Amino acid sequence: MIEELLPGEVACAESFDDPPEAVLLPEEEPEVARAVDKRRREFTTGRHCARLALAKLSVPPVPLPRGERGAPVWPEGIAGSITHCAGYRGAVAARTAEVRSVGIDAEPNGPLPEGVLDAVSLPEERDWIGALDPGATGVHWDRLLFSAKESVYKAWYPLARRFLGFAEARITVDPRAGAFTARLLVPGPVVDGAPLTGFTGRWLVRGGLVLTAIALPAAANNNDQEMRTPDNS
Repeated sequence: MIEELLPGEVACAESFDDPPEAVLLPEEEPEVARAVDKRRREFTTGRHCARLALAKLSVPPVPLPRGERGAPVWPEGIAGSITHCAGYRGAVAARTAEVRSVGIDAEPNGPLPEGVLDAVSLPEERDWIGALDPGATGVHWDRLLFSAKESVYKAWYPLARRFLGFAEARITVDPRAGAFTARLLVPGPVVDGAPLTGFTGRWLVRGGLVLTAIALPAAANNNDQEMRTPDNS
């Protein structure tokens, strides 16, 4: 599913369970040595998906340890992102000559726990959420907002190398086009000679899941980027 949200330059892999062939490389074992079984399975299958995505770019299997703030450390010249939730694991990778940064997130399509929305959203975001009817669309817009902010952070961090709070990016969702925009409310890094001011992304809801994705094209690809429109049913 995730490939529907991203341009062709981005290699994708996903799994809806934890296949037996998903294993860690020795260098990754210490990352989850004391983890509970659920966390270990998520981590292992996420890395498995990442290596499948890298293989599509002709990159051989490599360890993907956690770096600063837990973000995966990708091979030189590669931008990537990993996500997991109940019933889904996915990973994407691209060459930074074509895509500067990428962020993906998967969540269950259900309401956020009580109190979480206020903690992760701006007043204007809550306004548009309140104006949309989840009963008519089957989309839990609060969860979609949360997922979009997670994708924003994953795309932001490799470029800025600093934390981005939930209140430091304003999300606007197009409920018909399956798209969203994120306006940064703090100064962004300079990318390809210009300050980064925000991101555009895509979303879909299917099979009980909310998926969001962002791919920031390299400057040379800005005019060539094609985004496919997903089926949001």
